[in-house]
Amino acid sequence: MKKLLKHLVIGFILFTVSCSKSGTKALEKGNYYEAVLQAVEKLKKDTDNSKAIEVLPAAYKNAQSEFLRDIDRSQNANQQFRWESVLDYYTKLNKMQDAIEHCTACRRLVSPQTYFKEAEDARDNAAAERYALGTDLLKGRPTKENARIAYDNFEKITIFAPNYKDARNRLEDALNIGSYHVVVEQPKVNSRLYQYSNEYFQGKVDEFLRTNRRMNKFIRFYSPEEAKTVKLTPDQVVRLEFIDFVVGETSIQTDRQNVTSKDSVKTGEATLNGKKVPVYGKVNAQIIKSRKAVRSRGILSMEIYDFQTNKVLSREEIPGEFTWVNEWASFNGDERALNSMELNMTRNREQLPPPPQQLFIEFTKPIYDQVTSRIKRFYEKY
Repeated sequence: MKKLLKHLVIGFILFTVSCSKSGTKALEKGNYYEAVLQAVEKLKKDTDNSKAIEVLPAAYKNAQSEFLRDIDRSQNANQQFRWESVLDYYTKLNKMQDAIEHCTACRRLVSPQTYFKEAEDARDNAAAERYALGTDLLKGRPTKENARIAYDNFEKITIFAPNYKDARNRLEDALNIGSYHVVVEQPKVNSRLYQYSNEYFQGKVDEFLRTNRRMNKFIRFYSPEEAKTVKLTPDQVVRLEFIDFVVGETSIQTDRQNVTSKDSVKTGEATLNGKKVPVYGKVNAQIIKSRKAVRSRGILSMEIYDFQTNKVLSREEIPGEFTWVNEWASFNGDERALNSMELNMTRNREQLPPPPQQLFIEFTKPIYDQVTSRIKRFYEKY
């Protein structure tokens, strides 16, 4: 009984899936377009599928009638961008035609109609409407807001009519006018010793700007050299400047401790009843622990201001710090008095710290991370 029930359930599921794929359910729900495409796919795989053979003619007739009614209604509606709706309907009509034409079994059941000219006319009308609106928004001295609306219109054209007139050039014009053009001034260090290190920091910032040339669609970053080359009058300037830094502050701490072994260990031998026996006891040592810390730190000022009005839009001071540490130890006495950590320290030796140039780089790394995240956060609202 259980096996029979299992087979009935599986059979019902397979029947349901088969009906769905053949388009029956879509047809029953009034989704005629989907029903056509599903029936076509089924007949490509199985030319004798009875459900799909039944569905396709009815679904195509209903889909065609529905789309033509919608087209007529959209054309007569006094509504902006109505031609895009018309284009969408004609595109679906042509997609059904193309699907049926590529299915031998389907062509025996339906003779689909083409609407290529009607689709092209609708495409031209839709593009013309967007083009006229975008062009009008760019006339005179357009605001950034109008330029951005114009950009959206030209971008739509490039999706459904990519070769329409000079829409791509207009798209670039709108993007340029609608963008905030921002020059990033790198920090300078008046020291030969740290010049290389500062160039490393500048290089990291330049790399960030190259990979985020447009942090979002309407923000464009430039180096001062790029701005000069294109004779740019920027909207805003990001000025970075080290207002304070110290490299190589060194401190050495020494700590002397008397230590005793945790357990008794063999300290010698004694003669007992003529025999030599081991003598156990705790042992002592003095350990001298040394710790050298070389601290480097600095503060970077990040100021964003409006180039036209010189108004400061944001000002922050960003700190960074790096401490290089070297620990070692020596001892007098019995090494067995030392624990494993202390013994490991005695194997270390005093080391020279990294050169000043490297210390400079290290303290700027956390500053760089903060600079890039704060620039991103500031321009998110644009």
